[in-house]
Amino acid sequence: MEKRTEVAANAEEILKKYDRGSDYRVLKSFGAKIISAICICFTLFQLYTGIFGVYDAMIQRAVHLAFGLCLVYLLYPSGKKWARDRMHPLDIILAVVAAAACMYVVVFYEQLVNRAGTVTDIDLIVGVVAIILVLEAARRVVGWPMVIISGIFILYALFGAYIPGQLAHRGVDLENLVQHLFFTTEGILGIPIGVSSTFIFLFLLFGAYLEKTGMGEFFINLANAIAGFASGGPAKVAVISSGCMGTLTGSSVANVVGTGSFTIPMMKKLGYKPEFAGAVEATASTGGQLMPPIMGAAAFLIAEFTNTSYVKVIGAAIIPAILYYFGIWAGVHFEAKKLGLRGLSRDELPSIKEVLMTRGHLLIPIIVVVYFLVAGYTPVRAALVAIASSILCAMIKKETRMSLTDIVKGLEQGARNALTVVAACACAGIIIGVVTQTGLGLKMGSILVGFAKGKLLLTLFFTMLTSLILGIGVPTTANYVITSTIAAPALLLMGVPVMAAHMFVFYFGIIADITPPVCLAAVAAAGVARSEPMRTGVNAARLAIAAFLVPYIFVYSPQLLLIDTNIIQLTIILITALVGIIGVASALTGHFITNQSIMERLMLALGGILLIVTNIKINALGLVLLAAVYYIQKTKKGKGTVAV
Repeated sequence: MEKRTEVAANAEEILKKYDRGSDYRVLKSFGAKIISAICICFTLFQLYTGIFGVYDAMIQRAVHLAFGLCLVYLLYPSGKKWARDRMHPLDIILAVVAAAACMYVVVFYEQLVNRAGTVTDIDLIVGVVAIILVLEAARRVVGWPMVIISGIFILYALFGAYIPGQLAHRGVDLENLVQHLFFTTEGILGIPIGVSSTFIFLFLLFGAYLEKTGMGEFFINLANAIAGFASGGPAKVAVISSGCMGTLTGSSVANVVGTGSFTIPMMKKLGYKPEFAGAVEATASTGGQLMPPIMGAAAFLIAEFTNTSYVKVIGAAIIPAILYYFGIWAGVHFEAKKLGLRGLSRDELPSIKEVLMTRGHLLIPIIVVVYFLVAGYTPVRAALVAIASSILCAMIKKETRMSLTDIVKGLEQGARNALTVVAACACAGIIIGVVTQTGLGLKMGSILVGFAKGKLLLTLFFTMLTSLILGIGVPTTANYVITSTIAAPALLLMGVPVMAAHMFVFYFGIIADITPPVCLAAVAAAGVARSEPMRTGVNAARLAIAAFLVPYIFVYSPQLLLIDTNIIQLTIILITALVGIIGVASALTGHFITNQSIMERLMLALGGILLIVTNIKINALGLVLLAAVYYIQKTKKGKGTVAV
């Protein structure tokens, strides 16, 4: 019991260190009641508008932002030295001012619409204050990277006329910038906060109730039952459980710490090196942001930005996500075989039947939400039904049943879970506003294409680097907003299909979390595993090789995204890609049937890559290379020789 308590305390400390959204005040007495009341009112507002219909865009988004900013300032201190057990008077003032600035839009909505384009002195003051408070809220909850990027964009808008070269524009004065960023639906109150105020909040509330029912424990037990006995069982358990949890948490770091507290010690105990154990958890947790149906809540933004249906988004994401996780699974398997690691004894593991009989009913809400989405219901309606079903299904068994207090606390937790998204989306709105006002997206696209001299492969490479840089330390939703606004236009200029372009930048923005030198998710996993962070990050990037390869493939072969394909083509593409990933994962591990020579590793890597490419003749060559290595390895093992 003491050891488990120590692990939980260590996990909480790591989470607060690497996930700013988890480092909030823990208030008592009157302060706690005030926070609970505001959170519950926030959630009730979202439920009311979800059930009876949203208000006009500006009003809906402004009220949503008012609640969000108010709670951010009350819950998140300005710095580490500020008290965590009581509110600071300055934060109370900032909370009131932030809420008032947003409600200014609601109270004077008609006047603002009637004088569109004209900014009064009061409008200017309110707008400037709102922009500053959005930036400060993002700093507290999200961190400096996003605030710095947004600040650079504001400076670019104001002083763009003085910048030489292609990035120059005629400049924007302060009044027009403030009006565009805060008093239109092109900036802070734009699409990101619009999606946050409708779809995303309700799905975060759904996730909060699933957590209340013990869904996390269910996923871990189910993963243990499915894969705990296999070679390197605990690592495969981490892959399954983290992939499932990642669709609910919306945060790579939170997922790492949540599931990693259980899986990483199990992996280390079995014989995996700490760096590898941390890498497995970091890679699997990060992949949760790429896994339908939620995709870290970015799926709804992708649908809005690409002007397509939500069902098409999750359809496009499913095969790349399968390839991503299959790549991790293969890497874990070959590493286990290389080290001679076995799984856990079946006596130590629950049976699948036992797990499903105990908590299998918790899967019903997830099945319900997927059904409603695929059946064509709006995401809002699907989320509302899912929330209701999660509460009702939990009542089936005493172990998962929620009391009235639990249900009320779920309302509060849903609002708390939304704060990072609210702050990030509002800050991302500043970036979008500057881009739409200055035309920076097309300028950046032209520059990237120019650097690549019009070559698609080079354009993809430069876009990948841009997305990796822009994705550093930024939450999933804001991450996608930034990369799609800045990096995706380059691919669109090259004629890449819209969905493929957006999925490409989305993927590389997300895997910035496991890409050295920053690799935030890997660093958090290293904290849990007590391993060296950079080595953990390198191992994580190696395990995520599919994430680095697959985006290139679906740009050249959009069939992977279910674009212009049929079932026969899709089956062939999927099989060859899976076999190809086995080859690449094996080459990176250095073990196939037995340990490999350098030449065998090169043949496997090349053959694997050729099989991932969607071309029958190239696939045939890749298959020949893999078959040749298989024969060599089989012969070598039969003779008892060892590769060097």
